[in-house]
Amino acid sequence: MSQVTICPTCGSKSKFKEKEGQVSYQAIQDEEAFTKIGQLKKAMEKFKAKAEQLEKELIELKASK
Repeated sequence: MSQVTICPTCGSKSKFKEKEGQVSYQAIQDEEAFTKIGQLKKAMEKFKAKAEQLEKELIELKASK
């Protein structure tokens, strides 16, 4: 997932990527798209937390057998 930051050149909200030492900024044109990116990040964090919780529960179940 790309990181969102402020572009140092134009000051707009941009996707920040670094590949092979090259830094690139791609402007996010639509405010609705920026909102959706934030929502997706939150959803992914919730999913990751739930997956980690289920993984711990699975380890506990395997250990109790």
